[in-house]
Amino acid sequence: MAETSKSNVAHTPPEKKSKPLVWIIIIALLLIALIGVLFVYLPKEKEYKAMLKEKEAQRTEIEMELDHLMVSHDSIKMEYGTLSDSLSVKDSIILANAKEIKELLNYKWEYRKVNKKLQLLRKITQGYVKQLDSVYTVNRELTEENEKIRQQYAGEQQKTRALTKDKEQLIEKVTEASAMRAYNVTAYGVRFTGSGRERVTDKAKKVERVKVCFTVGENKLVEAGTKTFYVRIIRPDNVVVMQKMGDVYTFEFNGEKLEYTTKKEIKYENAATDLCIFWTKKNKAEGAMAGVYNVFIYSDGVEIGKTSFELK
Repeated sequence: MAETSKSNVAHTPPEKKSKPLVWIIIIALLLIALIGVLFVYLPKEKEYKAMLKEKEAQRTEIEMELDHLMVSHDSIKMEYGTLSDSLSVKDSIILANAKEIKELLNYKWEYRKVNKKLQLLRKITQGYVKQLDSVYTVNRELTEENEKIRQQYAGEQQKTRALTKDKEQLIEKVTEASAMRAYNVTAYGVRFTGSGRERVTDKAKKVERVKVCFTVGENKLVEAGTKTFYVRIIRPDNVVVMQKMGDVYTFEFNGEKLEYTTKKEIKYENAATDLCIFWTKKNKAEGAMAGVYNVFIYSDGVEIGKTSFELK
């Protein structure tokens, strides 16, 4: 029995001896696999990092060029001012393409695709500048043409004004030439003697009548016939001396009604004619106003002569 027990203790089963060896083999294989993975992956990781670095550089380059394009575009728009409004559709296309490129750069993107869009945007902006130049050139030519037309029109207006002025002056000269004129105009106060004879006086208290005399000049251009001569005497206080108030003692002059002091009709035969017109005071006992009296003579709607006299 004792021998049998000793024999059982000394004997080890084969399975228990092989387990450590299996683990050693497995660990060795794992190490080999890890070394293999590291051998393969480490160069790839360096290559991947290099690719990422290159891609980021490309992204930065594209962003810088895009920003430069848009800054130039905005600068051109400001330079051309309101002219750029005519290309608002093309401007919106440029802005939309720039926005699309920005969005592609912020997310997953492909260099070829983005670069192709950037080249397209570059062509569009170049075309935009050319069109603006064309619009500017056309606008400048139109402005120059308009200025030329304006100057021609201004010149024609100047000629028209000059012709109108010449015509008006000619009409004025013809009108003046065809109007009667009064020469040697005199006006003075008169008093009567006991025998009824007239005596010239400048005394306001003694004057009874005002006598206005003049010569109507010869004028072959005036239509012969009965002519009415209106005398307008204005007192020192700028009041017109009148026989009576009312429209009866008015006449037309330059579209207005003027009061007159006295009038006289004669038959004018285009020859020089001497004429005297009187105004007699109503109340001989009442003295006249002292001061300077202005006298105006009118006929055919024209002022033909004037003078003044003074009463003391």
